[in-house]
Amino acid sequence: MLHLPVFYLSLFLNYQSPGTSLLESKTLIPSDTAFFQNPVFEPVLADPSVLRFGEYFYAYGTEDNWGEEGGYHLVPIIRSRDLVHWEFVRDAFEKKPNWKPKGGIWAPDVTEVDGSFVMYYSFSTWGDPNPGIGVAKAKSPEGPFEDLGSVFDSQEIGVANSIDPFYWEEDGKKYLIWGSFHGLFLTELNPEGTKAQGPKVQLAGNHLEAAYIHFRQGFYYLFGSAGTCCEGEKSTYRVLVGRSKSLLGPYLDSAGNPLMDGKSGELVLHGNSQVTGVAGPGHNAEIITDKAGNSWILYHGMELSKPKLANGTNRRALFLDLLRWKEGWPFVEKLEPSTGRRSAPVF
Repeated sequence: MLHLPVFYLSLFLNYQSPGTSLLESKTLIPSDTAFFQNPVFEPVLADPSVLRFGEYFYAYGTEDNWGEEGGYHLVPIIRSRDLVHWEFVRDAFEKKPNWKPKGGIWAPDVTEVDGSFVMYYSFSTWGDPNPGIGVAKAKSPEGPFEDLGSVFDSQEIGVANSIDPFYWEEDGKKYLIWGSFHGLFLTELNPEGTKAQGPKVQLAGNHLEAAYIHFRQGFYYLFGSAGTCCEGEKSTYRVLVGRSKSLLGPYLDSAGNPLMDGKSGELVLHGNSQVTGVAGPGHNAEIITDKAGNSWILYHGMELSKPKLANGTNRRALFLDLLRWKEGWPFVEKLEPSTGRRSAPVF
């Protein structure tokens, strides 16, 4: 069984005629569809994760203080019926996990697992010598989430800067992929999903963080973000991808270069250079397939016209774009965030 959000979304959303491949060289969108314009949610939803349950999509973001545009949020939850119109629901936690003395709750990854909603999250400060990854559960995608404590910290697992978790399930086994500029790694979890067990496997080099895996037409696609995430209009974040026939790799780009070499990766998305563009697009969420068979990617970015909140927080708003496929490789049109009116997903 594949990663549950992808399977679940495909079950409900993916329409495909027999023998038809999705978005190989062209995209078909009904002419009467609605429209959207980025960003689709603001002021902030950094490091997003998304899933669908019932009639709603739910998205989760890093702990942030939205200041005068919304106040402090301990892992905000927002929801939408169409990926375009979002509303704030609540904060995922009623109180901060306490298995570390200090730090922020970053980059939540939420999945429906065994009838519950499971969140893996980063617990870290900037420059933290020993950040870690925790796990929490809820009965509803709207929370509240009950913290279950640490899965591992950096010293315990032997990987520096162990943040940015991503959950994957296959053949009855549970895995966690994680890492931030010290390699991307994979480890099997115990049956409860609360601790690592067995050896860790390195999937990519030191140039990536924010791992996400998508399975499509016989390939595992490993997405990661390179560059700087949080320097306002100077941010250089961008999304790269490699693919493999095996979950354990090796992951290669289209030129055959391994993601392990620290410089490779097929470019999916980078920032706009225009004054009215977007800086630092990255840390993409799960890829969603709509009723028309189109792939959509959510990620955060900062509009160059307003890259920060009044309190100095990076204004990492939520962006949505059509993900095209050509010769088996994903990319966003022009390799940059859309800034004009676009046709919306079809549900």
